[in-house]
Amino acid sequence: MRCTNLLFAAMAAVVFTSVAAAAERKPNILIIMADDLGYGDLGFQGGRDIPTPNLDALARSGVRFTSGYVSASWCSPTRAGLLTGRYQERWGHEPTGGHGQGVAADEKARARPPLSLPLSETTIADRLRAAGYATGIVGKWHLGTTPDYHPQQRGFDELFGFLGGGHSYQNGLPNIVFPDRTGAGQDVGSRMEGNILRGTESVEEPGYLTDAFGREAVSFIERHQDDPFFLYLSFNAVHTPMHADDVRLAKFAAIKDPVRRTYAAMTLAMDDAIGRVIDKLKQADLEEDTLIFFLSDNGGPTIHKFAYNASRNTPLRGSKGTSLEGGIRVPFVVSWKGHLPAGEVYDQPVIQLDILPTALAAAGVEAEPDWKLDGVNILPQLENRSTAPPHEALYWLTIGQTAVRRGDWKLVRYMNKIDEGDVHRSENPPLTPHRLYNLRDDIGETRDLAASEPDKVEELKALWDKWNATMTEPRGGQSQASPSPDRALSILSTLDTDSDKKISESEAQGGLKQNFAFIDGNGDGGIDLGELEAILESVAAQDGR
Repeated sequence: MRCTNLLFAAMAAVVFTSVAAAAERKPNILIIMADDLGYGDLGFQGGRDIPTPNLDALARSGVRFTSGYVSASWCSPTRAGLLTGRYQERWGHEPTGGHGQGVAADEKARARPPLSLPLSETTIADRLRAAGYATGIVGKWHLGTTPDYHPQQRGFDELFGFLGGGHSYQNGLPNIVFPDRTGAGQDVGSRMEGNILRGTESVEEPGYLTDAFGREAVSFIERHQDDPFFLYLSFNAVHTPMHADDVRLAKFAAIKDPVRRTYAAMTLAMDDAIGRVIDKLKQADLEEDTLIFFLSDNGGPTIHKFAYNASRNTPLRGSKGTSLEGGIRVPFVVSWKGHLPAGEVYDQPVIQLDILPTALAAAGVEAEPDWKLDGVNILPQLENRSTAPPHEALYWLTIGQTAVRRGDWKLVRYMNKIDEGDVHRSENPPLTPHRLYNLRDDIGETRDLAASEPDKVEELKALWDKWNATMTEPRGGQSQASPSPDRALSILSTLDTDSDKKISESEAQGGLKQNFAFIDGNGDGGIDLGELEAILESVAAQDGR
């Protein structure tokens, strides 16, 4: 009998230890980010011509945000805010004019490589690794390409992906970053190929890149399933160049628009990859142990200036690169099976800055006041423990355009040519006056109420100015000096080593080199004096008044 009792006690100890270990396990954190995804293109967002069964299932399993925002209208600044939980304006990451061509806020910022996350900033990967997590990034980085800014120097144990802002999906295809509505445009050549890294080592990737990112995400989960992990799955889909595999492309033969057809196949590829990742979590019995966020880095680019890809932001107006809802409101879902309600919709405004504090709270990491986070932990709202809005207001300064949303009201300034339709990438149109919209009644921002609600306009202007004054320095909304007329000529004479009155890509440096294809507005392979003057003027002229 004594042996039986001892055996029972030993078995009970094992069982109770296992239960306790399971109860103490920190949740895995999985952030899935799409690139340039249209607001209305997924099934759960009302899309009908592109099947997205895996993302639709993810939305049904969790909470869908109908007022889910990002803090910028384009790639790199959104990622900077995501990984820090702080408005990227705090260190001057967001440019005041020109796509990717900005004015640094201080001398330290001027000394940083373009579009790099300051070394003084602490990432979510840093925070979670300190809490015992295995950390990995698969996909697009876009926060610095030099060694000090490499993801493995910013809290990530592992990397499979690329460091810049874009990459070919399949070698040997035309790399057209700024296609017109037929898909035609300048081929930037092989510089968008062969930049895939595993850690710090260059590797050949023969497969379709979106499939490869799904494969590598599954591998990361397999290798770290016994310990808490943080995985940042950062797709470059569905950003240009418009590349799709033949099998998926054939499924959309009924779509007559060639760019839209390719976009649909690229979206399906991303959904397939996400499905494989979710299936791996199920196979490893990790669904209830994994907090999943899905969102896009900005709205779909519906205009030529911001790398048109035939996405649709229905029912929103505007495009990637604008402060209208179509640029900053995105598909956004959070799922944590067994912990958060399934199939719910949350209407209060949230922002990608909230992901870091929410993930840390789930992991049992207490945020410190001196971190000066702008995002907030939204678990109380998601768990129905609080009905308070997460934010009093949300703010934007994006490529010189401004916006503030407080409750249902939004005050916004944006490039005026959006009202006429397309904007070419060589154009830098002036901003509109302040326009006021009630988003509850007018989600498409079609009825400007500024004239009939002057007090509301002044209230929101004052609110934005107060926020802007707390950032690195007042910008975009304050007057800025025009560039010296000699500055462009000075840059040209310094860099034009072959004296052909143009700066070739091999001659370009810094921001000019990183954003060469954008600044070379006529696509002739050289930045001339007029193009230099235009980009410098765009930085200074978008003064936000």
